[in-house]
Amino acid sequence: MTAQDKLVELHGSVWMTVGGENFGGRGRIGLLALVAETGSITGAAKAMKMSYKAAWDAIDAMNSLAGEALVERVTGGKGGGGTVLTARGKQLVENFRLIEQEHRRFVTQLSGQAAGITEDYLLLRRMSMKTSARNQFFGKVVTVKTGAVNDEIELEVLGGHRIIAIVTCGSTQSLGLKPGVEAFALIKSSSIIVVTDEAGARFSARNKLAGKVTRVQPGAVNTEVVIELPGGAAVAAIITNDSCTALGLAEGKPASAMFKASSVILGVPA
Repeated sequence: MTAQDKLVELHGSVWMTVGGENFGGRGRIGLLALVAETGSITGAAKAMKMSYKAAWDAIDAMNSLAGEALVERVTGGKGGGGTVLTARGKQLVENFRLIEQEHRRFVTQLSGQAAGITEDYLLLRRMSMKTSARNQFFGKVVTVKTGAVNDEIELEVLGGHRIIAIVTCGSTQSLGLKPGVEAFALIKSSSIIVVTDEAGARFSARNKLAGKVTRVQPGAVNTEVVIELPGGAAVAAIITNDSCTALGLAEGKPASAMFKASSVILGVPA
């Protein structure tokens, strides 16, 4: 399922409180409406699929919070008596229905405006993901090459860059990896090899992301090097201080980040 398929819809319910105490919402007001419709607490409770005692407890609570009776018993008559709503009870049911109608109209309007936040919501979900891997790339699976034990997965990420990962066949199945599926690739910075001069050289590493150095942060033993890639993505590498000096790494210098396909961890959004 793509981000466009995951539509954000808003829903809500109206609840009333009196002095901080929960007076009720659709359920309790619906109970009152059923009392008016059926003419009895028993009939209303049965329609609500609740016990007679629970129905009376709810009505007693509403009576107490309202400060006056919302239902009353009537005796005699053709039907032999029953329970009806007082004038205050009828007014409460009618007003709640008006409030709920306006609330539904408001939520519907707001939900229409929320359609545009789907992608941002999914982005925030990804941004909140916590992992020890320094490099995180989000994209879509473009190819899956099946093997006897392992599969080769190719992922297209921001900027059109391709990342190849080797995972077990079981992982491919459990993650549901296939062309078009959204997935993310995690690569530890310690797994990144920085190269500045590739003339005449051959490498066994399947992945190479070329860009320019934007940050060099030396430490006591190692240096963090950040390479900005065309399209806005970046990759970080941890190399020794000696390697940084030997490569002459500095801001603005062209460099490539290389890493093995077996060093890539793949995941899919929950």
